[in-house]
Amino acid sequence: MNKQEEQLEAIRDIRSIMEKSARFLSLSGLAGVIIGLLAIISIAVTYCYLGLNLFSKGYYQLALLGDGTPNLPVYTFLLSNFGLVLLLSIISGIVMSFLKAKKLNLTIWDAAAKRLLINIAIPLFAGGLYALILLYHQHIALIAPVTLIFYGLALINASRYTINDIRYLGIIEVVVGLLASIFIDYGLLFWAFGFGILHVVYGIVIYLKYEQ
Repeated sequence: MNKQEEQLEAIRDIRSIMEKSARFLSLSGLAGVIIGLLAIISIAVTYCYLGLNLFSKGYYQLALLGDGTPNLPVYTFLLSNFGLVLLLSIISGIVMSFLKAKKLNLTIWDAAAKRLLINIAIPLFAGGLYALILLYHQHIALIAPVTLIFYGLALINASRYTINDIRYLGIIEVVVGLLASIFIDYGLLFWAFGFGILHVVYGIVIYLKYEQ
């Protein structure tokens, strides 16, 4: 190896070190698959509970009684169901990222992880509050689209601090959310596609691209 090749090798090493320090590289593709499957199962359970078929319209109307007051059993079920999915998704993401970081001899909680968490949390927190406001005003049909849009914005915002691929997932999530805002009768199907199918596909792609 001549001097020029040694210098190029040193530059590549420095670049690799800087990338590892600036970006969170422990996101797990398998976690994406698990989260997607959890979302699909959650929507399937919701359809069964509400007694709907795949293309039933106006699912959100079942959350209100005839006089326009909230249907508390439905409210309780929906909040419990989606809350459980959120909790299991967070746990899955943390556990799988920890295992990947351990495999790659990386530190899971470093400056890059903190920047990633902050940049993904701000849009998610704002979106969660807005969804609760919509729930308070009984605009239930718009909750599914809003969560997709804000989730997509969170991914786009956080993509600077991890693998670039999640930026494309975020853009698609925003588009799916906007479509769900137009076809509100099928919000649950759009939600299943955005949080379910897209996560499964994304997880498989990330696994094959970075973890094989």
